[in-house]
Amino acid sequence: MNLSQNTLENTEFMIEEIKKKLRMATGAALKATLLNDEQYEDLRDIYEMVASKSNFSISEIEAITSELGRLRKA
Repeated sequence: MNLSQNTLENTEFMIEEIKKKLRMATGAALKATLLNDEQYEDLRDIYEMVASKSNFSISEIEAITSELGRLRKA
């Protein structure tokens, strides 16, 4: 999958992978259509960081979740 292109499909893929990796129970709040298109690169950076790690501390999960919330459309 070519994540360099800002598409709804790529955004959905990255969000689903982040939710799986972080075992997010409240993943329903994260939807691709609610994210700001202009911050696609930020989402990709978060995705790449999450994909590269196998374990996360509680504080890391909180920080990632907070950052994802920042990307949502106002």
